[in-house]
Amino acid sequence: MSEAPDTLAGYARAVVSAVEPAEKVRLAEAACAAWRAGRLSLHRGTGEAPMPDRPGRPARPVLLPPRDMPKRSLNSAHGRIALLHALTHIELNALDLAFDLLGRFVAEPMPRAFFDAFVTVGCEEAYHFQLLEARLRAAGAAYGDLPAHDGLWEAATETGHSLVARLAIIPLVLEARGLDVTPGIIDKMVETGEAQAAAALEIVYRDEKGHVATGMTWFRFLCERDGHDPVRLFQDLVRRHFRGGIKPPFNDRARSEAGLTPGFYKPIAGIAR
Repeated sequence: MSEAPDTLAGYARAVVSAVEPAEKVRLAEAACAAWRAGRLSLHRGTGEAPMPDRPGRPARPVLLPPRDMPKRSLNSAHGRIALLHALTHIELNALDLAFDLLGRFVAEPMPRAFFDAFVTVGCEEAYHFQLLEARLRAAGAAYGDLPAHDGLWEAATETGHSLVARLAIIPLVLEARGLDVTPGIIDKMVETGEAQAAAALEIVYRDEKGHVATGMTWFRFLCERDGHDPVRLFQDLVRRHFRGGIKPPFNDRARSEAGLTPGFYKPIAGIAR
């Protein structure tokens, strides 16, 4: 890129459009620094180019439907590499999702604190990708060596029309699912001698709890502003926009610490669209 963007929307578009993961990370870090230094406006107005329909992606990994992904087991070195690869891919998607939200919904009448919060989320997702990619390399593998699935971006496409739907599905369903499964993965990594991978995942887990809390804060803000009951609207949005349903077991403690109490999700657990 010959010239750095001068708007948050421009940086968001550049991050999502970038093909190589290293360039996405570089742009995300530059966007965070420029925004925090007060060097970026939100957007120029109606003439700014729209966000891309899909993020830029390198030729590898090959993207498969979620149902075609091979099973992963932590009982072998290959299985642990496969799981690390899948988690690294999730974090790259999470980086794109954070900046897609910033760019796609930049014209929403939201307080600056909303954009501050999701710039922080985007910067943390870039760091998570780097952490897990480093563990892959230490294991003798690289991002792109194995296939990956495209399910996360399907959720972004499904909610591209509505900020409240995006907040319900991405932080409050998908990232909340990370709170359910990550502690068990950390324990297994420790058990199999993968202490550094476990330490990286501890950082991811801590930050993801904050991301769920951020999603809940701004989901509640929109509900209060627009006169909706948060629990009822969340459940309606999940039924309409999330394939597969919300499935137990749940990490109720971590979810509640992030503000996502059981009354939101347990009544619709197991109900698939």
